[in-house]
Amino acid sequence: MGLRFAGLMTGVVVLMGLAGCQLDPALMGTAPAAQATPAVLNDPAHYGPVVDNGLNVPAIPVEQVPPAYQRQIVNYETDQQPGTIIIDPSTKHLYLVAANNKAMRYGIAVGRAGFAWSGVADITSRTTWPKWTPPYEMIDRNPALEKFRDVGQPGGLTNPLGARALYLTTNGVDYGYRIHGTPEWNSIGSNASSGCIRMINQDVMDLYNRVPDGTRVVVLTEDGQFPTRLSVPVVPTPKKPAAPATPAPMPPTPPETGSGPF
Repeated sequence: MGLRFAGLMTGVVVLMGLAGCQLDPALMGTAPAAQATPAVLNDPAHYGPVVDNGLNVPAIPVEQVPPAYQRQIVNYETDQQPGTIIIDPSTKHLYLVAANNKAMRYGIAVGRAGFAWSGVADITSRTTWPKWTPPYEMIDRNPALEKFRDVGQPGGLTNPLGARALYLTTNGVDYGYRIHGTPEWNSIGSNASSGCIRMINQDVMDLYNRVPDGTRVVVLTEDGQFPTRLSVPVVPTPKKPAAPATPAPMPPTPPETGSGPF
């Protein structure tokens, strides 16, 4: 979903020079290969109801979640250090790298057409039940969000950011991208967001407990390759229609008799 892309649309346009910059060679690597290992799927313990900060997070009908997008440990060969998060938009998976060529794999939703990005970032802060303030550009595209302009939507079960948000920056720049939960669990496995990484609430809560601030995040390219540079989209801001020309004054009309609508 989109989020408060505080600085995303504005920051992207202003800082697009960074999109063509090469990443530090030390950050580069090779795209990893993953292979599922036998796993316990349809596990209600993973996706059952949770009481969290006084909120009753509902159970997910796990039988309706494709097995490929359920949390599980998989074989995963990579040269990245354990503790690294690798996001593969091509398969809609997030991997938390572990030792011995293993990883915890989660299903995700990623940016829809025109909102995809790739590169290397760091988790610089994390929060529970985050507030969501949509950017002005998103409000312009969807006037129903006008009520949240500047004040935002408080955290809660219907908030688009879900139960947790992990905030990402690249070289100290916040492009507005997040890893976050979602009440729209059935969007997992699709291109549905405005560039952020969505997870089932139970999954993002699990990930939140496993990774600290400072965790390195690698977002692969749309074809699953290791990024060689930061690539962020330029999203055009909808133009407001021009104000209509002031019409010439009309001559006064004689009053009508009888009653009519006001």
